[in-house]
This record gives sequence, C-alpha cells and structure tokens, in this order.
Amino acid sequence: MMKPFIRKAVLVLALFSVAYVINGQGNVARKTEINSPAKPFKVLTNGKQITIQSKQNLKSLLVWTSSGHRIVEEKDLKSNSYSFTVPAKEKVIFMMIETAERKRFTEKMGVK
Repeated sequence: MMKPFIRKAVLVLALFSVAYVINGQGNVARKTEINSPAKPFKVLTNGKQITIQSKQNLKSLLVWTSSGHRIVEEKDLKSNSYSFTVPAKEKVIFMMIETAERKRFTEKMGVK
C-alpha cells in the first residue's frame, strides 16, 4: 500500500530538483556575457608570428609561456602596434596588455 505512494513522491521530488537545477544554470552564461568589456585591440597570428593592433596606444605588454618563462616584457610602448615571434617549442602563451588609459587585459592563446 505504501510503495506506490513512495515511488510517486520520489518521482515528483526528482522532477522538481531537475527543474530547479536547469533554471539555476540558465542565468550564469548571460551574466558573463554582459560583464565582459569589449577589447580595444586585435591579436593577429601568422604561425609563430603574433601582431597586436590597438585603437589606443599600448602602454605595456607582457607575454609569458605556460611554464612561466617570459618571452616579451615591454614598458612605455607608446604605439598602437607590436609584433613578436614565439619560440619554437611553446604551444600555449599568456598575454597581459595595458592600454594608455591604464586598462589591463589578459589573454590565453594557443600557438601552432
């Protein structure tokens, strides 16, 4: 007599919990899209050659590998473009770009 009631109760609880989880996950993606600022620069790649072009002047640029070795460290650039070549072994690099307005942007890039 109690078994059908318990089965129905478990089924109803499972459906409500699934609906709650689905509803809770929906807003996360929208918040990250709204809060991410537009980047005032473009990163152009041609094999191991990387070029950064910006609408504003760049103040500083720091590029390092996934193992922590610094490839490029430039301060007081005062230009809107910079090019460099990545060493042959590296597959993943990280960049920190600071504009003249003191806004910092970081990027993770894969290199062929």
